[in-house]
Amino acid sequence: MDEIKRIEQLRKELHEHNYKYYVLNQPTIGDQEFDFMMHELQDLEAKHPEMADPNSPTQRVGSDLNAEFRQVEHKYPMLSLANTYNEQDVADWYESVKKGLAGEDFEVCCEMKYDGLSISLTYVDGKLTQAVTRGDGVHGDDVTANVKTIRSIPLVLTPPAPDDLFAAPAYPHEFEIRGEILMPWSVFERLNKEREEAEEPLFANPRNAASGTLKSQKSSLVASRQLDAYLYYLLGEELPAEGHFENLEVARQWGFKISEGMKKVKTLQQIYDFINYWDTERKKLPVATDGIVLKVNSIRQQRALGFTAKSPRWAIAYKFKAERVCTRLNEVTYQVGRTGAITPVANMDPVQLAGTTVKRATLNNEDFIKSFDLHIGDYVYVEKGGEIIPKIVGVDIDQRPIIAQPVEFIKRCPECGTPLVRYEGEAAWYCPNDTGCPPQIKGRIEHFIARKAMNIDSLGPETVDEYYRHHLIHNIADLYDIDVQQINGDGSRTKSAQRIVNGIAASKDVPFERVVFALGIRFVGETSAKLLARHFKNIDALMNAGIEELQEIEGIGEVMAKSIITYFHNEENLKIIERLRAYGLQMELSEAQTANVSDKLAGQSVVISGVFTHHSRDEYKAIIEQNGGKNVGSISSKTSFILAGENMGPSKLQKAEKLGIKIMSEEEFLSLLNS
Repeated sequence: MDEIKRIEQLRKELHEHNYKYYVLNQPTIGDQEFDFMMHELQDLEAKHPEMADPNSPTQRVGSDLNAEFRQVEHKYPMLSLANTYNEQDVADWYESVKKGLAGEDFEVCCEMKYDGLSISLTYVDGKLTQAVTRGDGVHGDDVTANVKTIRSIPLVLTPPAPDDLFAAPAYPHEFEIRGEILMPWSVFERLNKEREEAEEPLFANPRNAASGTLKSQKSSLVASRQLDAYLYYLLGEELPAEGHFENLEVARQWGFKISEGMKKVKTLQQIYDFINYWDTERKKLPVATDGIVLKVNSIRQQRALGFTAKSPRWAIAYKFKAERVCTRLNEVTYQVGRTGAITPVANMDPVQLAGTTVKRATLNNEDFIKSFDLHIGDYVYVEKGGEIIPKIVGVDIDQRPIIAQPVEFIKRCPECGTPLVRYEGEAAWYCPNDTGCPPQIKGRIEHFIARKAMNIDSLGPETVDEYYRHHLIHNIADLYDIDVQQINGDGSRTKSAQRIVNGIAASKDVPFERVVFALGIRFVGETSAKLLARHFKNIDALMNAGIEELQEIEGIGEVMAKSIITYFHNEENLKIIERLRAYGLQMELSEAQTANVSDKLAGQSVVISGVFTHHSRDEYKAIIEQNGGKNVGSISSKTSFILAGENMGPSKLQKAEKLGIKIMSEEEFLSLLNS
């Protein structure tokens, strides 16, 4: 056999063995034999570069090259599902479907709701061509190179044999299949153990770990993390069947990993039986789940039922109640956050909870501890809030040891030893040493580079920690002194170093209101920063503002005003601001921003709903704020009017009519501002 034919044969066989191992869990050869075949293929491909194929099994290992993700528009929008938490809500949805179909019989496909990162995969002529994240539902990140490293996702589909009477229908020329990228519990536990030993921050849950991994700029890292994937929805112009369940069964035969926990039912009681069965059995699954998804099975009926502005009417998600366990409290330790807030952490006997080993839980603050009268040695009840963050929800007083001592909240910062303070109206204790306490310094830098602040996306928490430990940065202004030579290491990181320096330089164009937010003034959030920037218009006016002038601004209370005064009376902070000014950061509103500011919407609360033609929702939010208005998320009697685009949600429309709130079209709104 010549080498070209051997390459083709090895690729075919390795694709089949990947499928048997990662999808069917039925390997037919050992790891060593698989590795020998892979090495042979790698050697042959190196000898024959003309045979290069992005879908070869050898490409699963990923690359160490950095790659920026490009934004891709979804062919079909990726909407989220409406959530429900009880059987009555399920019954209401079932009845709404029945009403929407005018009494026509329908079937429901019951599926597991996997807790991972949504993904859309496109196949053309049986080959994976694109993988895109959900993003905002309209656009997502192209993560094709990273997804190709996930072994349970087929790169090439095997066409059915023409003489096989039992073969699945041939796959269409082009189709899309959606699913969830997951990190198995076993991988998550191992990864966190490695990070703990390396004294690195732990991942909060498998979903965050999977998401962070898939967004890595190095596909080789993604490959090492052993992500998995379950697919749950097929889309295209030429689907093999009229039923959703039937389409997935065909997709299973094409080589996709489809959940074995799928079931087609007809009655409400059968839905309840499915939910009750999996509420227990899901704990045996190798990946995280947080509920059940119910879908009308008929594609024709799905089209007839249609969509609301946010979700399909033909599907709903039932979320499981949080799992609860009891374990022993051994110690309380304390963490210092970016703002200096002290968070107590319960250290407990390890216990299995919702698929992971839990030995720590947040205790929120001193009042929380006192509300449970916590003692060291108590047996505490622990839940995972939203199946993610462990929290203590109760104490078994009957098991309290006689010698147990009550938990006493600390008086000094565990990092720098500064006496703690508690501000009026605040539940948390704070370390006031914001310029000398290491976690606060690093936290303020991480806040400064965040997307909604200076948006220096070439940096991340781990890089900030590395630069801090190597004394490259001690505050936010030091970022602008970094040059390529300092961070190029042994000379192999020139491109990434240049990208970091370029990203820092580009942040000098970030508008003033985001600079105010990025400074990290305690209690000043994104909205407050906009109010301050638009009122004072430049940093000097803000620095010289008195407490009474600050409190005259709607939304700025006494506690925030005092915090702003304190910040600008700190000599270290003033030095940093002057350095930032010298580096060229925007320290005043631009002429364009100043020109567009008005009070035409002063005192008005506006709800935005629907899809718009002339501007995006975010742009309209900015326009409302520039004209003195306030954006609110929900309708109430205090809502001034609703800015309504196409496909406004029916529930919002009904509530607005009930409360007699004005609904303003996009054209009416723009006309109002231009008048």
